[in-house]
Amino acid sequence: MSEYDGHQYVGVDVHRRRSVIVRQTEDGVQLSAVRILNAPVALGLQIELAGRNPDVVLEATYGWYWAVDVLQAAGARVHVAHPLGVKGFAYRRVKNDLRDAADLADLLRMGRLPEAWIAPPQVCEVRELVRYRAKLVALRSGLKAQVHAVLAKAGVLIPASDLFGIDGRAQLGQTALAGPYAQRVASLLRLIDELDAEESLFNDRIANRLRGRAGYRALQQLPGIGTTLAAVLVAEIGDVYRFASADRLCSWAGLTPRHGQVHKPVRSAGRRKAPCSLAPNSRPKSLRRPSC
Repeated sequence: MSEYDGHQYVGVDVHRRRSVIVRQTEDGVQLSAVRILNAPVALGLQIELAGRNPDVVLEATYGWYWAVDVLQAAGARVHVAHPLGVKGFAYRRVKNDLRDAADLADLLRMGRLPEAWIAPPQVCEVRELVRYRAKLVALRSGLKAQVHAVLAKAGVLIPASDLFGIDGRAQLGQTALAGPYAQRVASLLRLIDELDAEESLFNDRIANRLRGRAGYRALQQLPGIGTTLAAVLVAEIGDVYRFASADRLCSWAGLTPRHGQVHKPVRSAGRRKAPCSLAPNSRPKSLRRPSC
């Protein structure tokens, strides 16, 4: 236990193998700065020195899940800094792990921390399944692209709308290729079949996880949203009530258009529009409007 009895703020700069932990008082006085090897026991021992229910902040970086679990189990109030909000601490000329951890603690202590939502374990587990399924699909797409590339090298064009459907696979099996090309295509097809089986397995696991959720069923009532996209939305959004309004949800999802240019007019695909800074009478007659 630390000699300081007041409330403490802790900044943790987490890396793959090591982490730097900085403890501060409520006035910003640094109590300690240590570097540890990443291990639940080592992190837990350092947090014990921060007293009862300290406020701890870390950035959402590589493999941060375990650190949050350890900190919450130790009774800390955990905050996760949004990586875009503290990206590189660009305002600093000096960049090192100690300063990163101290700056995180400062931002939290002053109420200026750009915070990210910490998903509960149930949401994290669903995300793991959904994101891994997406990885499987991406790997399979890369293998299919290689099959098309081999056929292009051999000058073979198979007239099938889906080369990997029933008809396409049948025609592909009857296509004569040279030794190395045939061997590569055969290997790729075996790998594609393996990934098909794995994807089907994880589809079933995801469906079993989400079958009883009302939100999962409700999303599938929307046009164009099936089981796959509904699972992605449920996993990534998590608790929809954490958003104050539908506009906030759309903004978080990147669906709200924005214009980041300063002092430049927005031009549509149609006729050219003058900037709103021009006086109405100074515009050409074809562009005059009652107001901007």
